[in-house]
Amino acid sequence: MSTANSNQARKKGKEGKRKTVGTIILVVIILVLAGVIAFLLLRKPEEERRNVVVTPDNVEEMIAQMEDEEFVEPGYYTVTMSYDWHFAAGDAVSSDAYVENVTGNTNAVYFDLFLTSDEENAIYKSPVIPVGSSLRDIALDTELDVGTYDCVVVYHLVDDEQNTISTLRVTVTLIIEG
Repeated sequence: MSTANSNQARKKGKEGKRKTVGTIILVVIILVLAGVIAFLLLRKPEEERRNVVVTPDNVEEMIAQMEDEEFVEPGYYTVTMSYDWHFAAGDAVSSDAYVENVTGNTNAVYFDLFLTSDEENAIYKSPVIPVGSSLRDIALDTELDVGTYDCVVVYHLVDDEQNTISTLRVTVTLIIEG
């Protein structure tokens, strides 16, 4: 009988240790999550910056600022574009479609536009947009009827030989007004 009691006592001791270790791990996870949430809530939002015209008087200052700018790793892309594109008719040029390849990016880019219901057939294929350039006056390659269309823009980041390095998908809404 004493051996049975001794085994039971050991099992209870092991179960108690497991519960204690589990509780400690849970507390550590909660503290880490609380720290991450606090960090995200307390950081300052970035201020809006406007482009500055480079002149002979400020060229050295502008070079210094460019050297301090955040680096976008090759193969990554910062999207700057409008997300609602309005067209007066299905074959017209958009009044507000806009895509920019900002100077902080490292690669040229082109994009294909697809209806979300048919991602096999592009309704627009852009030219290559070099870093620091933008594209406006977009007219669809495929004429659409009056209506609102959910679409997907598939960006292709390309190297100097225009080989795709990576892709990025962004949704846009097309409004064909008639």
